[in-house]
Amino acid sequence: MTAAVDAFAAVRNPFVRALALARISGVIGTQIINVAVGWELYERTGSAWSLGLVGLFELAPVLFFMVPAGNVADRVARRNIAMAAQAVAGIAALGLMAVSWFEGPVHFIYAMLVLVGAARAFAAPAVGTILPQLLKSEQFVNANAWVTSAYQFASISGPAIGGLMIAWTGGATWAYFAAAAGQFISVGAFALLPVIAPPEATGKRSFKDVFAGFSFVRRTPIFLAAITLDMFAVLLVGAVVLLPIFAKDILHVGPEGLGWLRAAPSAGSLLMLMIVTRLKPIQRPGLVLLIAVVGFGLATIGFGLSEHFLLSFFCLFLTGVFDSISVVVRLTLEQVVTPDRLRGRVSAINYVFVGFSNEFGAFESGATAAMFGPIASVVGGGIGTIVVVIGVALMWPALRKIGPLHTLKPAEEAELVPSVEARHSV
Repeated sequence: MTAAVDAFAAVRNPFVRALALARISGVIGTQIINVAVGWELYERTGSAWSLGLVGLFELAPVLFFMVPAGNVADRVARRNIAMAAQAVAGIAALGLMAVSWFEGPVHFIYAMLVLVGAARAFAAPAVGTILPQLLKSEQFVNANAWVTSAYQFASISGPAIGGLMIAWTGGATWAYFAAAAGQFISVGAFALLPVIAPPEATGKRSFKDVFAGFSFVRRTPIFLAAITLDMFAVLLVGAVVLLPIFAKDILHVGPEGLGWLRAAPSAGSLLMLMIVTRLKPIQRPGLVLLIAVVGFGLATIGFGLSEHFLLSFFCLFLTGVFDSISVVVRLTLEQVVTPDRLRGRVSAINYVFVGFSNEFGAFESGATAAMFGPIASVVGGGIGTIVVVIGVALMWPALRKIGPLHTLKPAEEAELVPSVEARHSV
């Protein structure tokens, strides 16, 4: 008789709870910034290009700081990096509040977004690699589901709070203040985690050591396939950045509706993640990943074609359902196959894939919407996503054949050859 799955195993760990609290408060702050900046820019400029530039200005520091951020995460206590990054994000939110209060030039908004992007560049490899230092590999899936659930809960409440605050106060100023508060609460929550010193470096650092994460990813075809799939899928689908246009000009639902539309994907993700905590290990996670991304593309096409608020909300809800599956599989795959000494550098590369796709995808969507209209931009992105899935499945057939993620083990660069027959190692 098979033992029942303990859905609450991870949340009994106080460190997982602290990390979840840090994620909730920080992401609420970030989501409020996203809603407030999008609404304020479109109100002041009426331009899809101005929305696309948001992604471009947040992307630039991610690309610039990728390599140093990953190396810092492997050489400095990751908790301390996370605290510093969240504090910088809080300062940027206060800067946005000042720009809004004094009706400063639009380019000051973009300057603050560069600061937000820099904070995220250092936070991502640090925050994303704290959990493996605290738990055993068999606990990763359950813990990732709960921590990602916290993220999605914040992604639901953050946009809703931001939209309501804009509607109630008639502007974005106090929404930015709430965003700053969320970031500083996150700093306090990270302080509850233990300070885990990185292993001491042996020998003199070399140029090859600085870029070791790239070599690791290149020699790990299954992980490379997973992050490539995620990068191009999200790159082509930038529906979220165009939501102010859909809310105001197509669905006619105002800032309150914008907040709910921004929250819809996270609502879907949260529901799916609660289901994942109660499931046994997925036997064919690679195949499930491919199917989930196809579903993401189809739901995006449905949103682009919809002219009714409830149908649009439902389609965005479904994108969250499918995306949550992708996130858990990809994140757990990264954690189980990467040695701890490389996790910061590998996580930084992974974040660049994700950050590049999110932020450059936002620019791409704004540009195509300006040229061809928002509907063509969203529908075309959904179709492109499905094409990418087909390409990845053909280029890396081993992805769909891997076994349960908890059976994979960390490997050194030279040993990263998939064993499809055994399906117990990478």
